[in-house]
Amino acid sequence: MSNFLIIQTAYIGDVVLATSVLEKLHHSYPGAKLDIVVRKGNESLFVDHPFIRNCFVWDKKKHKYRNLFALINELNNLSYDYIINLQRFFSSGFITFRTHGNTKIGFKKNPLSFLFNQSFDHVIGTEKNPVHEIERNHRLIAHITDNHVSKPRLYPSEKDFDRISGYTKSKYICIAPASVWFTKQFPADKWVELIERLKDRYNIFLIGGPADYEFAENIASRVKSTAVENLCGKLTLLQSAALMNRAVMNFVNDSAPLHFASAVNAPVTAIFCSTMPYFGFGPLSDNSKIVEISEKLDCRPCGIHGRNACPKGHFKCANDIKIEQLLFTENDINQ
Repeated sequence: MSNFLIIQTAYIGDVVLATSVLEKLHHSYPGAKLDIVVRKGNESLFVDHPFIRNCFVWDKKKHKYRNLFALINELNNLSYDYIINLQRFFSSGFITFRTHGNTKIGFKKNPLSFLFNQSFDHVIGTEKNPVHEIERNHRLIAHITDNHVSKPRLYPSEKDFDRISGYTKSKYICIAPASVWFTKQFPADKWVELIERLKDRYNIFLIGGPADYEFAENIASRVKSTAVENLCGKLTLLQSAALMNRAVMNFVNDSAPLHFASAVNAPVTAIFCSTMPYFGFGPLSDNSKIVEISEKLDCRPCGIHGRNACPKGHFKCANDIKIEQLLFTENDINQ
């Protein structure tokens, strides 16, 4: 029986995709003890998780480095056969190096990878050769499992489904309208236009974190319909995943809620503005659709990550997407 430590202290979406590694390791080593390290705020993804032994939390916002050393001391109360670092940053490499483990695995791009036992290339996909993030991560464990990649998965509890049961009595759609990055965020005017086309057939729930409430409220107030409700900041992460799981359709940006949909195999329409699906963050649900501008823009992509503003000022990669591209039929839902 082996003990594994997985390190992923980046943002929510990255942690959700990291669950594909947990799934694969659990399938390959059913009796293994699996622990994970995440940044503070993401630990709620693993409440009542069926096979995670420990979820360790690093608070990066206050006393970052003091907390880092405290975390390492906590980890060193245990012993690991494998430490698998899914990040490419110094701090995660430092955790990997300083934590007791027999075999330490990570990406060559990590500045401390020379201290690992094994390191692997981190390849960003191209249009001709797309590579999904779960495939990149799987490269780290393929030699101790097999070549089959597992999908990410979240485990909302019965309590989570009970919490959202009041919203599920009629057909509904979830929309996660916000993104941390402006150029990844479908404009509010576009969301309003989409909701106007759907509000007579479905209840519509706007979902996201507390920071997304104001943006979502602006959208809801402009529609002026009792069919639309702003739930941003009112549900936990797993409750949001449970709500998405039972939705007729989920509309998302290239952001964390996209990966929530993948992790509960919920129907999803993913809108890509400035970024490209082939970077590796596209949807993985059985019923999924990618929407992007049909025109080739010489400025798209303007970077691997989102930006705070459109470098050209026109934001055509979002503004020129037609709402008709997002609409669906009952046949689409039942596929």
